[in-house]
Amino acid sequence: METFLMLVLIGTISGVILAAVMKLVRKVTGNKADILLYNMDYIPGLKQWADKKITGLIFHYVTCIVSAVVLFYLLIPFDLEYAIWPYIFVFSLGGGILYFLSALTPTPPDHEDWISWFNWTASHSIFGFSVGVLIFWFI
Repeated sequence: METFLMLVLIGTISGVILAAVMKLVRKVTGNKADILLYNMDYIPGLKQWADKKITGLIFHYVTCIVSAVVLFYLLIPFDLEYAIWPYIFVFSLGGGILYFLSALTPTPPDHEDWISWFNWTASHSIFGFSVGVLIFWFI
């Protein structure tokens, strides 16, 4: 139970780091890829709450927590749960692929905006690094 709770905390902290990095990218470049962190208007069951800011925040943090917890436990059979590189690889690849869900919504950024895709994917690499390092240090 202690490991699980620590993973929840790690997912939360890494979610804050992801949001902060993407917000910094937006402030510096004007790129709006950070909107996708909170966007749920393309998910049928959640679409009805997509216009509320709090539900977008909850969506973001639940996604960060669940992904950190699930990946940790998926890596155990391979004895890779304490290696940092699988977290970077999986979250970079997954984020890079999931970016294209932006094609399902009129909300920016456009799914063909390669600069946004790069910012999104690089930020998810940082998220993966954060998850991996925090797991390595604290679990």
